[in-house]
Amino acid sequence: MKVAISTDGDFVSAHFGRCPTFTIVEIKDGKIGQKETVKNPGHEPGYIPNFLHQKGVNCIVCGGMGMRAAGFFNELGIQTVVGISGKIEDIVKSLEKGTLKGGESLCSPGEGKGYGVEKTICDHPHEENNEH
Repeated sequence: MKVAISTDGDFVSAHFGRCPTFTIVEIKDGKIGQKETVKNPGHEPGYIPNFLHQKGVNCIVCGGMGMRAAGFFNELGIQTVVGISGKIEDIVKSLEKGTLKGGESLCSPGEGKGYGVEKTICDHPHEENNEH
């Protein structure tokens, strides 16, 4: 299984579409294999799901995403796990152990509209307080 984690520095990005990079990890037999970081190719409807699908990704982990984006991932057979926050290394350990559990999306409807990867501050209340 290949998992893409929306990444902002050492932390999971609150919104998958505006993250600067994706950390892609391969998990085989409960062990982490290859790990790579790829630059976000741009935030256009449907583009990132297709980009990650071409990289063989089976699952996307992020803080949040809109319903439309979740639909694109679903059409490609890519599982979405939202409501995740914290350090990338901790998330990778949870993936390896099989203990990562998603929750409610950290994004509210409309927060991503009109913004691309160049937007440096999201409209998420926890980001205004510099919390991850």
